[in-house]
Amino acid sequence: MFATYLIGLREGLEATLVVSILVAFLVKSQRRDRLPQVWAGVGLAVALSVLFGWLIEYTSTSLLARSEDRELFEAITSVAAVVFVTWMIFWMRRAARTIAGELRGKLTDALAVGSLAVAGMAFLAVVREGLETALIFYSAAQGAVGDSGPLLALIGGVVTAVVLGVLLYASAVRINLSTFFTWTGALLILVAAGILKYGVHDFQEAGVLPGLNDLAFDITGVLDPTTWYAHLLAGMFNVTPAPTVLETIAWVAYAVPVLLLFLRPARRKPAPAATPTVTERGADTGTEAEAEAEAASTSPRA
Repeated sequence: MFATYLIGLREGLEATLVVSILVAFLVKSQRRDRLPQVWAGVGLAVALSVLFGWLIEYTSTSLLARSEDRELFEAITSVAAVVFVTWMIFWMRRAARTIAGELRGKLTDALAVGSLAVAGMAFLAVVREGLETALIFYSAAQGAVGDSGPLLALIGGVVTAVVLGVLLYASAVRINLSTFFTWTGALLILVAAGILKYGVHDFQEAGVLPGLNDLAFDITGVLDPTTWYAHLLAGMFNVTPAPTVLETIAWVAYAVPVLLLFLRPARRKPAPAATPTVTERGADTGTEAEAEAEAASTSPRA
């Protein structure tokens, strides 16, 4: 359940920060009349994400009759989820410093077009996070059929993210978003490694990959699958006491290099040496200070 809570928290906070940037820009620009369109776009994005999650679950449980087809479907969704997780954490690390400015620019263009454009822009800004959450949640919660715990944990993570986003917007709390996204990103990489391991196991059960009975090791004598801590490790990172050789290879081959790349310090490009004139400095200082202050209060730092 920790894995699905982490997914809800991370994805929910990203979406909440995006909405906060849009709302703050409209309020500051004296365009509160466009707030209903923003909320309409956000609501539509949430509804589509829920529908997408239901469609995935319905396809797996109702449309696919053969167990081999279900295993293959779950394997494919697991690989897709790993791709989305990996892309998401590296994209956020790279784009976090500029996302606020990009969103404000897109919203400015949408305001010039009309209310539908504003709603569409808000929809597109949030729906990506929602669709990712639905896909990743389905892949992370596989094997918990009939258990409402993962869904409740996901909802708890989203609610926590919304509360944090509201407090950040109201300046009632300050957190180091760079540290937050670094730690949650590293944990999500381990979650993704577990999802990939689960996907490989599904491919083996579907007969696409060999070696279903070739175990890399068996430590059931040490890590009893019936104990609470075994369930915790399996639920968080899909760590099992008797994995196959291919599962183990997939877990290590993904987790180790991706973690090293993600935790490697980012190279900073040297600032241009151009020196503005006195007139330019006087005209630009206030605007730049305002932009930096707003970005610091509303956008994540990677």
